[in-house]
Amino acid sequence: MSTALVIGESLIDVVNDAGRVSEHPGGSPMNVAVGLARLGREVELATWIGPDSHGQSIEAHVGADNVRLSRSSRGADRTSTATATLTGGQASYDFDLEWALPSVQMPDDCVVVHTGSLACGIAPGRQVVAETVATARGSATITFDPNCRPSLLGDPSTARHDVEQFVRLADVVKASDEDLAWLGEGSDPVEMLTEWMGLGPKIGILTMGEHGVVAMTASGVEIRIPGERADVVDTVGAGDSFMSATIDGLWTAGLLGAEHRVDLGRIEARILRQVMQRAAHIAAITVSRAGANPPRSSELV
Repeated sequence: MSTALVIGESLIDVVNDAGRVSEHPGGSPMNVAVGLARLGREVELATWIGPDSHGQSIEAHVGADNVRLSRSSRGADRTSTATATLTGGQASYDFDLEWALPSVQMPDDCVVVHTGSLACGIAPGRQVVAETVATARGSATITFDPNCRPSLLGDPSTARHDVEQFVRLADVVKASDEDLAWLGEGSDPVEMLTEWMGLGPKIGILTMGEHGVVAMTASGVEIRIPGERADVVDTVGAGDSFMSATIDGLWTAGLLGAEHRVDLGRIEARILRQVMQRAAHIAAITVSRAGANPPRSSELV
């Protein structure tokens, strides 16, 4: 069976709310891997965790949905954490992060490689990711979500330069309006996505929460779909579930794999709209419940 490879961070989110501390696995790429597995796909995750209890928690979390960890994923001295302290409902964050994945081996019959977030912004691992993605382009579709963390990336102009290295390598780029507003230092997000399309992606997607989605293709198709109404519990993992659903939809349409790169850029507006509407629906389900908890195929109608 064809496989997806997801490359990126897994960490433990530690939430301190008035002295009440809770912990749960997190990390955008890890969420994408779990989302894909819940939609019935074979998935391998290349991440960076330690032999500690936090690492064991992450292994159990992804293992529950049959996500495989790549061999090189377990070499960290300790598992990264992101501690959120809530004061009056506002969160302040303290990150203890290391991203030093030494290498990534492509699984057999890999048709898509997804990466993004901190994995593409933090040395020394980011260079390993870039080299892996550049090599993988020969056989697989590349998908990318910058999922920016401004507090860790520093200057937006420097971060944009680094992000655009991956935009040039990607076939499908998804970004939120918040990502592009920060990277573009106030530039219009739609205009910025249009600029990115000139760097080589076949499909570009802008998610705008309740304001919907804009998607455009290398052949000049542009569609807009409205946001799907939902009873929002929290927005954790919404963008990640949208990304998983997009990959899954393009997979079902037979558009993944390097041999389909030209066809991907020529995707029919009708099919693109169907993929985007389903992804928006899956994201709406995710925001209707606590945490990054994307739906399984059996929950979709």
